[in-house]
Amino acid sequence: MKFAQLNRWLPRIDATGVLHEFTLRGGKRFRALLVLAGYRIATHRDPAPVLPAAAALEHFQSWMLIHDDIIDHADTRRGGPTVHRELEAEHLQRQWAGASLAYGAGMAITLGDLQEPYTVRSLLAVRVAADRKIRAVEEYARMTRDTAYGQLLDIRSGVRPVEEVTEEDVLLVHRLKTSVYTVASPLRIGAILGGGRPGLLAELEALGVDLGVAFQLRDDVLGAGLDAGQSGKSANDLVEGKRTLLVVRAYRAADEEGRRVFREVLGSPQATPEALDRVRELIRTTGSLAYSEARIEELSRRAFRRIERSKLLRDGDRELLREVGDRLVHRSM
Repeated sequence: MKFAQLNRWLPRIDATGVLHEFTLRGGKRFRALLVLAGYRIATHRDPAPVLPAAAALEHFQSWMLIHDDIIDHADTRRGGPTVHRELEAEHLQRQWAGASLAYGAGMAITLGDLQEPYTVRSLLAVRVAADRKIRAVEEYARMTRDTAYGQLLDIRSGVRPVEEVTEEDVLLVHRLKTSVYTVASPLRIGAILGGGRPGLLAELEALGVDLGVAFQLRDDVLGAGLDAGQSGKSANDLVEGKRTLLVVRAYRAADEEGRRVFREVLGSPQATPEALDRVRELIRTTGSLAYSEARIEELSRRAFRRIERSKLLRDGDRELLREVGDRLVHRSM
């Protein structure tokens, strides 16, 4: 990933080591794997030539998470401190001038900005025809734009009264913010670099959107602490006040006392474990959890049907996409 270049350019700023560690700390690497899968499906060849593009998606994911964690005021990510919190703690420990909170946020935002060009550079490093690289960068631009639109809508939904946020509002955010950059665009970038035809790219887009929305709905279940077998998930979506499908439907179905409990918990870092448990119980008893599980099943089933019926995929492609879909949707972290 050539982070050494950053240290050469900025010899007196050791914060780039934080960026390096954060990017390599862990994570599921779904997006990088999907780039490789898209290339394999388009070419039926070893995807090694597009490893730089797989790295590009990891660069993208890293700077997106850094910025997202600042927006969400998150303290931890991937089993360690978020970048802005780590730099905030450094400022406080060294007793530097100014506010530690502002320093951590400002440095983290700029480090995220610094990593974004590495996404483009890694895409351009793939050794394929120039027109394919241009199309891949265009797909990256679309992915980044749609993700930003989704993030804007998500932030706005997070401050609106819960009763004003609709199911369609939630699903639109999932389609724009999650499904495009988590599944559809990584698959398409790999396929574009492999010379995939428009019909194949359209197929990957359609199944990618369905699997991506299902992925986010599963993430919401885990993020609310509702999966009995979960491990490693922070389960803090409720205290962050996220307007998930679980919350929106449960709030509308709850009685006035139930809505009062929701208002007490949503967006409140001081919410007690007992209050959180009451909200989780409301999500279950109102049928909201069962509804989300049914939507996950419906979306994944539709994607799997598309995989099975496609005339553009070979048997090996179908097996690969089925495995990818299963890992995206049926997970516990």
